[in-house]
Amino acid sequence: MEVADVVDLGREALWIAFLVAAPMLGAGMLVGLVISFLQALTQIQDQAIAFVPKVVAMGLVFAVALPWLLAIILEYSERLFHFGVVP
Repeated sequence: MEVADVVDLGREALWIAFLVAAPMLGAGMLVGLVISFLQALTQIQDQAIAFVPKVVAMGLVFAVALPWLLAIILEYSERLFHFGVVP
């Protein structure tokens, strides 16, 4: 295996990790911004208020996006087996 192949596999693994994490992180960030805006409007400054909605939103996004996420991970795994990285 050439060094360029290893670099390409590593780059692709990082990109897939980003794709898998992005929906949940985006949902958490969006819900966090909305909760922070509401806290600023009502002047309630409790850090614990934003935790539960973020976890629920991230869980729902994970449940909805799971088939897509699994398809991405399985496709990458099949390419690794086909490429001969994993015996």
